[in-house]
Amino acid sequence: MEKNGDNRKLRVCVATCNRADYSKLAPIMFGIKMEPEFFELDVVVLGSHLIDDYGNTYRMIEQDDFDINTRLHTIVRGEDEAAMVESVGLALVKLPDVLNRLKPDIMIVHGDRFDALALATSAALMNIRILHIEGGEVSGTIDDSIRHAITKLAHYHVCCTRSAEQHLISMCEDHDRILLAGCPSYDKLLSAKNKDYMSIIRMWLGSKEMVRVMRKKGIEHHPNFRAVKHVPFDQFIQLVAHAGCMIGNSSCGVREVGAFGTPVINLGTRQIGRETGENVLHVRDADTQDKILQALHLQFGKQYPCSKIYGDGNAVPRILKFLKSIDLQEPLQKKFCFPPVKENISQDIDHILETLSALAVDLGGTNLRVAIVSMKGEIVKKYTQFNPKTYEERINLILQMCVEAAAEAVKLNCRILGVGIGGGIIHQHELIHGSSFCAAELGHLVVSLDGPDCSCGSHGCIEAYASGMALQREAKKLHDEDLLLVEGMSVPKDEAVSAVHLIQAAKLGNVKAQSILRTAGTALGLGVVNILHTINPSLVILSGVLASHYIHIVKDVIRQQALSSVQDVDVVVSDLVDPALLGAASMVLDYTTRRIC
Repeated sequence: MEKNGDNRKLRVCVATCNRADYSKLAPIMFGIKMEPEFFELDVVVLGSHLIDDYGNTYRMIEQDDFDINTRLHTIVRGEDEAAMVESVGLALVKLPDVLNRLKPDIMIVHGDRFDALALATSAALMNIRILHIEGGEVSGTIDDSIRHAITKLAHYHVCCTRSAEQHLISMCEDHDRILLAGCPSYDKLLSAKNKDYMSIIRMWLGSKEMVRVMRKKGIEHHPNFRAVKHVPFDQFIQLVAHAGCMIGNSSCGVREVGAFGTPVINLGTRQIGRETGENVLHVRDADTQDKILQALHLQFGKQYPCSKIYGDGNAVPRILKFLKSIDLQEPLQKKFCFPPVKENISQDIDHILETLSALAVDLGGTNLRVAIVSMKGEIVKKYTQFNPKTYEERINLILQMCVEAAAEAVKLNCRILGVGIGGGIIHQHELIHGSSFCAAELGHLVVSLDGPDCSCGSHGCIEAYASGMALQREAKKLHDEDLLLVEGMSVPKDEAVSAVHLIQAAKLGNVKAQSILRTAGTALGLGVVNILHTINPSLVILSGVLASHYIHIVKDVIRQQALSSVQDVDVVVSDLVDPALLGAASMVLDYTTRRIC
């Protein structure tokens, strides 16, 4: 064995309930029997296999030379739902003794019949691993509920189609325990069509109710009709492969028959959810307006392309390899792969005592600042570094500072909800975030088509004129041309020229410095005018160390450029300490508060 911890044979119990599931399980059973060095096979037969009305189909298992370890009579006679429930109960009563005696390592269960649900329930409760064949499919009836219930009980899954595989994953089953193998019956179907079929072509397969109706109408005496309890699978294959059309509501019609391209008329809604080839025509409701007859005229005698939706003829080798890979030393308890969900904050003392916070980032001309800001607007801790020269260095430094602050936040019992950068627009007491959280990038409003380059990659933005970095750039130009310093002013050799020096020079009468500040203030004022014309706010708040130097120029621009309907807007300077950091934090705290509360 590849993974069986003690290298012993894997004891496999295959439980079959009816002729339909045996057609899928038999190829696997033959494969297991062919490798006695790896497997021990136990066969349990129950359900309709042992009922005379269904042809005593356990005999075909014996004819296939399989030893039947156990026969369980589990069918309670009756045609209603109560009989099915009683049959499940009877099976649950009888199965524990069988499983205790056989002690299989794994039980193989097929499909979606009520008998299979009893098998899976018994094995799961007795801590026996379950391999479920054909899980993840959709038909459209109570079979779906039974099939999916078995899926949740099963430890391993062999599915037939890609869609079924995706359904199993969506049901939180472990992808490593799902095998997309195809339908085992296709291993036989795809090599069967060219065999002689004339000796069996007159046979017809029907349920008890179909036989009863046919007898009532005398159809069984018609030379073109034949009612039988059971057709051996090999002969049934030849029948459907060469039929002019198949009519009914069996899953065989939408699954196996597609391998031959035989036309199918599917009656009712029992199989309406299954994947089908183009050979299937559905007649969903009662036979009004002769729909079945019209469908028969459309379908009879056609030859459709052969469909391999449910298999390519190589399912059994894949399944045997999958069985060999099962590690019996792994914990038996299933693990479900649930998708990520919103964190559940339980009543834990650490959660109660922690401080909901945000990281705020302020990109100044001289310094970069990062702060931990609480929900109450308190700056818990602040970090300041000189602003590097290049863009790449600035980004790396911001990331480094944020990582350090986040690590410190854990020690301070602060729960970081996010990172905030940027300006803001408040509408009806709430921040406007935008569809991609990029609303209010006010610094990148373009106020000149041929303005200076901006760090965003564009040019002529407010930030390219009025930010601390923009003023620092202009200060350096003046200093390099010996046009910055005026009487009463000096810059130490070890000190970098900054926006502070430009403001100082302007205050001391430096005309060129004054012109630069006026241009910067005008750019900011034009941006504010655009905002006034766009959203018509009642208040404009300027913040930061440069705000007091810009406010008068901004007001002048509003008087000169804005429409009269917006000129009465209040423009003020924020009196908050560190307003840029608090504003950046509010971008996070406002949004996350809305989501959490």
